[in-house]
Amino acid sequence: MKRGFCHHCGESLEFAEKVFRNDTCPSCGSDIYCCLNCSEYDETASNQCKEPQSEKVSVKDRRNFCDYFDLSTKKGLGSARDKATEAKRKLEALFRK
Repeated sequence: MKRGFCHHCGESLEFAEKVFRNDTCPSCGSDIYCCLNCSEYDETASNQCKEPQSEKVSVKDRRNFCDYFDLSTKKGLGSARDKATEAKRKLEALFRK
């Protein structure tokens, strides 16, 4: 059983065997088989990937053909919902009457 979280909305994900290239998040529809959901993804590494033999992928949030994909079990890779909520909170605090 593969378990992880969506990079976009943070929704919990479960897959029986493996993640396929066409799999999408049931909550937000984002691609699952992408760099931002991979355990090898690292913003500080070369090409933002810890796997030295991987080819460069320019669009990190879209599906790709990387052979090294492994679903990350980490939550909080910077989901869009969390960022939007935080930005809204800061704006409300700024313009409070």
